[in-house]
Amino acid sequence: MHNGPLSLEEFEALLAPYSAQLEGGVAVAVSGGPDSMALVWLLSQLYPVQAVTVDHGLRPDSAQEAAQVGTWLSSYPNIQHSVLTRAVADRGDSKVQEDARHDRYAMMAEYCRGAGVNTLCVAHHQEDQAETVLFRLAKGSGLDGLSGMRAVQDMGGITLLRPLLDVLKQRLVATCQAHDVPFVIDPSNQKTEFARVRLRQSADILAAEGLSPKRLAVTAMRLARAREALEFYVDQAFEGMATKEFDARRIEFLGVEFDALPDEISLRCLVQAYKGLLAEGYAYGPRMEKLEDLHRRLKYEQGFKGATLGGCIVKRDHGKQVIIVELEQKDATLN
Repeated sequence: MHNGPLSLEEFEALLAPYSAQLEGGVAVAVSGGPDSMALVWLLSQLYPVQAVTVDHGLRPDSAQEAAQVGTWLSSYPNIQHSVLTRAVADRGDSKVQEDARHDRYAMMAEYCRGAGVNTLCVAHHQEDQAETVLFRLAKGSGLDGLSGMRAVQDMGGITLLRPLLDVLKQRLVATCQAHDVPFVIDPSNQKTEFARVRLRQSADILAAEGLSPKRLAVTAMRLARAREALEFYVDQAFEGMATKEFDARRIEFLGVEFDALPDEISLRCLVQAYKGLLAEGYAYGPRMEKLEDLHRRLKYEQGFKGATLGGCIVKRDHGKQVIIVELEQKDATLN
């Protein structure tokens, strides 16, 4: 296995599928760690770069570290550095990292829109992908969760790009060392109250049992391929059974067609209806367990008429033989 620095030629090959959208410039999330410092250095050799550091103020030295990143980047070509600040309340529990992560992406997407940049690169690598799969497995995720992080993801009109998902972290550290790129180590990466840290510290034990980062990343890739196939057929099914009588507040499905679909496809069509109606607010929509229960009732419960869940009413009109998903009115009383 090659553990040396990532060459510029290798990096260009990783970016090749996306090169056209990067020509006008790209934003990159930079924490100051070796992963993001390697990524921003590599990108700066090819494109104009808007480097973005988010300071949530969760550590006493975070503002100083963000300023230090700016000092380092000032010596590299084609880089403009910005620090975004917004406090996240540290409640002393393990969810603080997750809350900060969600907030960070929202802030960076907003920055990109303001700066006229369409693509944001982040430095997630192979070990990050493996940790994500294990973390989601522990949470009971289905196929979508276990397929890991997407290499390309829409973020409200901004393309989130993860070009390093097949690259070992060791190679990114070696890239920094080979080009005298400085970096810092985030002390929160050693705090065992965070689940991802505990999983990271278990890596050697898991690898000894065959669950190496490479194998987990390959598993995620294969599941992602299956997810893409499902999404293709869900789009076809959705388009085929959704009636033309719907607007931004209401979607109707032909009931016979919905009932004839395999459960996984009809469930995903229901989820897609929620996503379409709730749009940006879907991030705060119902949990999958609740959607699965609603889907079961809708499809198999005799006499089911309707229920409210997550800001929508889902009901079956037995006379017209249609299933209706619509945004909930404040005076709705179905439950």
